[in-house]
Amino acid sequence: MIVDATCAPSNIRYPQDVSLLNEARENAETLLDVLHDPADGKKPRTYRKRARKDYLKYTRCRKHTAKMTRKAIGKQLAYLRRDLDAIDVKLSLGKNLPSRQTERLDTIRTVYEQQKYMYDNRTHSVPDRIVSVSQPFVRPIVRGKAGKPVEFGAKLDISVVDGWTRLECCSFDAYNEAGNLREMAERFRAREGHYPSRILADKIYRNRENLSYCKAHGIRLSGPALGRPKKGETRDKAQDYRDECERVEVERRFSLAKRKCGMGLVTAKLRETAAHVIAMSVLVLNLRKIQRALLRMLAHLLEILTPKKIGHLFSRYYYNIAPFFCQYRNIIFRIFYLNFSLDGLQRQSDVLLYACTYKRWLERSCCL
Repeated sequence: MIVDATCAPSNIRYPQDVSLLNEARENAETLLDVLHDPADGKKPRTYRKRARKDYLKYTRCRKHTAKMTRKAIGKQLAYLRRDLDAIDVKLSLGKNLPSRQTERLDTIRTVYEQQKYMYDNRTHSVPDRIVSVSQPFVRPIVRGKAGKPVEFGAKLDISVVDGWTRLECCSFDAYNEAGNLREMAERFRAREGHYPSRILADKIYRNRENLSYCKAHGIRLSGPALGRPKKGETRDKAQDYRDECERVEVERRFSLAKRKCGMGLVTAKLRETAAHVIAMSVLVLNLRKIQRALLRMLAHLLEILTPKKIGHLFSRYYYNIAPFFCQYRNIIFRIFYLNFSLDGLQRQSDVLLYACTYKRWLERSCCL
């Protein structure tokens, strides 16, 4: 069993404190417009034009110093606090908001509280930090990789057994993937009736708890031992190399899911639909495995049925079928083996070309 974890990034703007507060302020002004009734008198003053002007003044600067950023955050917090006070006055008069807008108001309040806490304490971290007003369930996932030290989306664990991919865990909150190794091994035992003989995983999975658990159940966990190597200890480098080569399979699955199956950028806006998109990506990975097996079998049958064998089977039509088959054999193989796959048929011209060629071949074969 091969296990690993990754992050499925959501389609959100890179979060910055000033832009996040500006978005929350604009949403608060929209809610205030919904609550205001012209019969109540004059609308509360919000200074929205001045707030917009201050935000654009900050964003249009090429270089943002720490002093400039702190000043812009303080201004946006003041504008947002005024809007929230005006909304509270309207709600105290008996006005109500729809359920969806009420949830948005709760999100705006949470954003204000978090940003106010970080502003007052001069820090940049807060528990359960909201990075998107429209998707408040998204959390920053620290990956520590080059180019993308932090990603924003759902974190998930998958396991690969005999080429089949399973989604073991999916959460929008950051967690340590090493804690799920026992559950994955127990689920494997429930499916197969026995524990896996070996588990190929990263070094992060090799903690004392997992090592003792695997030792108790006769599971070999790949990787070096904890701590400093013992004196005179010799490791089987060939076995370590084979384990690492086989573990690459799960990385290959991640790459394929993110490039071809929609896991590279989750555009769903709700928590449930985003989780469904990730689950469907894993499902498509397994469907591709079935499809490749069927197409490989079909290609093998087409290679067996060469023009000469077709002529022996249908000697009456050999001289009519053989030249046409030899001429369009590569196109026919490409139709069945490549362009009917899930990642083929990317251009409309290719679809029309191969579809028309396949149609002419069928018509000519039927007319013989």
